[in-house]
Amino acid sequence: MRDEAHGVPMKFMSWETWRTSLSHLKNYPEEISLCPHWLGEPTIHPQFDQFVEYAFAINKDNSLFRKFKLHTNAVVFGEKRAQLLINLAQLSNQSQDTFNFIHFSIDAHSPGVYKTVKGANYGERVYKNIRRFLEIRQQHQAVYPKITLAFVVQPENAHEAIVFRDYWTALFLKYKIKLRQTYDWPDQESDSLYFRRLNCSNQKESDSLHAKIVHGLGLSESPDQILRSSESF
Repeated sequence: MRDEAHGVPMKFMSWETWRTSLSHLKNYPEEISLCPHWLGEPTIHPQFDQFVEYAFAINKDNSLFRKFKLHTNAVVFGEKRAQLLINLAQLSNQSQDTFNFIHFSIDAHSPGVYKTVKGANYGERVYKNIRRFLEIRQQHQAVYPKITLAFVVQPENAHEAIVFRDYWTALFLKYKIKLRQTYDWPDQESDSLYFRRLNCSNQKESDSLHAKIVHGLGLSESPDQILRSSESF
């Protein structure tokens, strides 16, 4: 939806750039968390699966990166891709928690509100893709990757926060999986529902709406309590 980001034209990363960038992580003095995402949707890259599979293939004994995180809207997230990612998370030549989480950006419950908030009619597909991913993870009895289901509170979707919470809570309960709820970025590696504040031009109004909604969800003591840590984004 953007022609450029921070003044740089938007385009797909080349295979050579990806390969070279990964090779430069060898013997890096600090622990690396690899997260192929910023101001874009990584899964629409025509070589996304190959990029990720290659990264894990050369990361024996976590020699390049300690953690891998994925942020996605789950629109282009079919069964084959879900299976691939869960297989990568279970590779025996890396730490069990290497592929530690997938952050699903959802922000709505009903198809109509999804279209209003996201600008496209993919709500039902997104829900189907995430449900299927969870089912496959359960079939494999996989512990990782953990799932974060994100809901950015805003005027267009605030009325759906409770039904969003109830829907996903019931689904995880079906699989007997604990699902944490938080109003800020999850501080634990666990499956979580994340009700985030919206960053916008009228931040005071946005913070107030967020405080009201998370109070209604039982996550705060007061509807006037502004909830934001220094690490929020």
